[in-house]
Amino acid sequence: MTATQRILLGLALGAATGIALAHWAPGAAIRVADAVQPLGKLWLSALQMTVVPLVLSLVVVGANTATDAAASGRIARRAIVVFLLLLALGAAVAAATAPALFLLFPHSDTLRSALDATTGHLPATTPIGWSEWLAGVVPTNAVMAAAESAMLPLVVFAMFLGFALTRIAPERRALAVEFFRAIADAMIVVVRWVLLLAPFGVLALILAVCARAGLHMLGALGVYVLVECIVYLLVTALMLVVARIWGREPFGRFLSAIAPAQVVAASTQSSLASLPAMIESADRRLRYPKAITSLVLPMAVSLFRLTSPVQYIVSASFIAWAFGIDLGVAQLSAGAALAVVISLGSVGLPGQVTFIATNVSVAQAMGLPIGPLGLMLAVDTLPDTLATLGNVTADLTATSVVAAQSLKDKA
Repeated sequence: MTATQRILLGLALGAATGIALAHWAPGAAIRVADAVQPLGKLWLSALQMTVVPLVLSLVVVGANTATDAAASGRIARRAIVVFLLLLALGAAVAAATAPALFLLFPHSDTLRSALDATTGHLPATTPIGWSEWLAGVVPTNAVMAAAESAMLPLVVFAMFLGFALTRIAPERRALAVEFFRAIADAMIVVVRWVLLLAPFGVLALILAVCARAGLHMLGALGVYVLVECIVYLLVTALMLVVARIWGREPFGRFLSAIAPAQVVAASTQSSLASLPAMIESADRRLRYPKAITSLVLPMAVSLFRLTSPVQYIVSASFIAWAFGIDLGVAQLSAGAALAVVISLGSVGLPGQVTFIATNVSVAQAMGLPIGPLGLMLAVDTLPDTLATLGNVTADLTATSVVAAQSLKDKA
């Protein structure tokens, strides 16, 4: 069995056991929930302990990678700017639509109480104004920000550090970047060790929640997957609009040209495996200059994953909905900004490692509980086909924009 299949099996066994106990023996269900929930919390804590050093290292290394890519020429710099703008657009759309979509579904107080008792409820941050939010973006003490898991200030510090390393002597820069890359690699190893126990951790968490909430938890996870799929499709469709307006590509021509790459993306669920099909579409069907496609598309696969910040925002919005927490503009803005930055550094990480490192960071930055993420990890792979479809469409859209802007420069 694959790791995903084992985790889904743990989810199914835990849910079935919890629901059966809640239906046939409510008293025993509570006792069993009390007995197994510490095991689930212990597994979550083991995952959480790696997040701060992993995110710090990823952002430092990512800043240097992006700088190196931008130094290769005007096309590369333009591509990175396009990537950032599209990532910001995707995060903004998710922040505007996901909370509203979740509100279409009835909120369950039973689910909130079960999650509160099982995973732990960290109080949401008090809504603040823009002045307070801006004042908190830059940390007064980076070590304290790390100790308090204040992810947005920590990431801002990491960005400053990463870009500052590009200004020192090359040999010293190489040593520093290799140090942070080694830290990131070591943390990934630790996360993989902890994920080996994911079937048991997920089983304990879902059993405890379902024993208290019955079918409410499974219904909530279904809502989470549904909203995630809807937002993925929405941002994918938005990329076609961007290609039409900014890339000057007619809808019909662009859709027919990228269709083969989209088919490969849906069947393989891998942007890297779709790269040859993307190059074929860009070179032969869309007839973009080879100098652009041969540079922009590999860069896009390495640095650009449109649906990543979308997924982080949808996950945070789901947690807020499940706990009945109203997200303010400042919280959504902080989450969206952090999601864009972290997504650049996390491209290429294994899917489950990425889910933990990034979603924990965004949820903490928005002042949300992270306990439900252990359950969401089990079902988040279900919309992977739509996520890859969105990423491949965005890669080709970015290429169309860079090609159109380059053609405009020559005109």
